[in-house]
Amino acid sequence: MFPIAFHPIYQHPLPEGHRFPMLKYELLPQQLLHEGTAIPTDFFEPSKRCDDQDILRVHTATYLQELKALSLDKRAARKLGFPLSEQLVERELRIAQGTIEGCLKAYDHRVAMNIAGGTHHAYTDHGEAFCLLNDQAIAARYLQHHGLAEKILIVDLDVHQGNGTAEIFQNDDSVFTFSMHGAGNYPFKKELSDLDIAVPDGSGDEDYLSLLKNTLPDLIAQEKPDFIFYLCGVDVLESDKLGKLSMTLDGCKERDLFALSAFAKARSKNNSLIPIQCSMGGGYSPEIKTIIEAHANTFRMARFIFN
Repeated sequence: MFPIAFHPIYQHPLPEGHRFPMLKYELLPQQLLHEGTAIPTDFFEPSKRCDDQDILRVHTATYLQELKALSLDKRAARKLGFPLSEQLVERELRIAQGTIEGCLKAYDHRVAMNIAGGTHHAYTDHGEAFCLLNDQAIAARYLQHHGLAEKILIVDLDVHQGNGTAEIFQNDDSVFTFSMHGAGNYPFKKELSDLDIAVPDGSGDEDYLSLLKNTLPDLIAQEKPDFIFYLCGVDVLESDKLGKLSMTLDGCKERDLFALSAFAKARSKNNSLIPIQCSMGGGYSPEIKTIIEAHANTFRMARFIFN
């Protein structure tokens, strides 16, 4: 099995002309099935909405209460980037649960994917930039709470810094946050991850991959995590409307191949293989086919390496 979390609610209706490419959550599963990268039994729906107790290990009670009651003040609601609604909150709860359940499946299958997720701009007490609840942070705390992992590594290769993730774990040595992002991209006020690499605007495949290859294997060997989360946004592409890097589709594919291969070879401090959970993160190229191809490459590389 190649576990992939998906729920129809992932594709949420948005006002006409909205810049977020919500259609990708419908088309990506179809593409994976069409080409044979996945089969129907690989997909699983999150079994429920994420429980409050799991969310409250990361987010404040006030924020969660106001989010679920749709009572955020206008400024906080506007920062989300989506019109706040009951269905939107339900979507976020399902995405977070999909990441949790994917983690559990990764212990049996080495890797698990979520068609959505990677909501790394969600802070402890607020959301922003299309991120309401931080799915990988919630799942990391879930694993630790249930004694499934002690040391966790979060590898965030989205073009935007994982500012919410950095803030959530800023005083916690048990979770190492690594963000490699575009220097000139949102957020313009960066948080402090355990390791930040700000890639210069306009960097192409060679420069980007050189930085990654000179950093990631040594980092994994240094931290020896029990579990790795991979946020594999495809907004690093030269065509991306919200990114300022200049990577090609092939370069982005090589990024995923290298990162996933490094994860596959790595060992924890107990010398055991390390489970991996992947959430998709951003992708905002003008043509939806470019976004789908880039995301599909991540799944192709994961399937190639782990199956």
